[in-house]
Amino acid sequence: MRRVTLFINGTSRNGKVVAVYGSLADLLSVASSKLGIKAVNIFNSKGGLIDDIALIRDDDVLYVSEGDAFIAPLRDSEAQHFNAHTDWLTLNVGGRCFTTTRSTLLKEPESMLAHMFGDKDVWGNKQDGRGAYLIDRSPDYFEPILNYLRHGQLITNDGINLLGVLEEARFFGIERLAEQLEVVIRNSQPADDHSPISRKEFVRFLLATSTKSELRCQGANLQGVKMLCTNAEGASLKGCNFEDPAGLKANLEGANLKGVDMEGSQMTGINLRVATLKNAKLKNCNLRGATLAGTDLENCDLSGCDLQEANLRGSNVKGAIFEEMLTPLHMSQSVR
Repeated sequence: MRRVTLFINGTSRNGKVVAVYGSLADLLSVASSKLGIKAVNIFNSKGGLIDDIALIRDDDVLYVSEGDAFIAPLRDSEAQHFNAHTDWLTLNVGGRCFTTTRSTLLKEPESMLAHMFGDKDVWGNKQDGRGAYLIDRSPDYFEPILNYLRHGQLITNDGINLLGVLEEARFFGIERLAEQLEVVIRNSQPADDHSPISRKEFVRFLLATSTKSELRCQGANLQGVKMLCTNAEGASLKGCNFEDPAGLKANLEGANLKGVDMEGSQMTGINLRVATLKNAKLKNCNLRGATLAGTDLENCDLSGCDLQEANLRGSNVKGAIFEEMLTPLHMSQSVR
């Protein structure tokens, strides 16, 4: 019985000694099983393609490829010289291979990756049959980690769960990335019902919402918010609080609030000058001291509103509903 030593094409490590029997197809099947690859071609030590099992002699050293051309393995001295001068390495993360440089993995000196792939191999890193370093983590969540180390920025694909990436950042000890992810995740969540929402946050929600979709901020606390000339047409701001205990007045001057639902909102002293509130629902709102000068209130439902000391000078109230108002609308307010 003949015995041969099999190596993956281009390597001279982790060889497997196998018995030769049957046909060439049988040997390829054994090579696939032993080396963990899909064996297609077998070469002798000089790169000759073996197409007949009869050509194989006892104690031959053979190289198995997945269909690629023969690659001569480096001698030990050459390999040591090559490894000393190359910065490239391959990671097998959860079955997916990533090729990168050692210097990339060392960019965060205190991280686990820096300790794993520093000059001293204190981790005893395991390698697969091709020499790729094995890491038992999710490849989807590892990819943004590697991109961060490459570019210094958080780069993710659409649809990826940022909580998973955050968990990986914490696992590998990349604290600055973890902090960035925490901010991104926090900003992507709706503001707490009892905390004020900033103009920047509200505008971000507006920009992220299609004009054909509903924006719902029901019950939100919008204390002191400033949204000059903002377009919130059709939004739902029902039961929102625009009042500020420090005395700051919410400023929605010139905002497009056509068809907006702000029923039951607290808007003492709010500035809605020259804003568009056509067909809006402001039923039971507190508009005491509000500035509504030049505001388009056509067909707006203002029933049950408190308009005491409100400035309605020059407003368009055609078709507006003022039934059961807490404060009667006086002609001195010069509406039209």
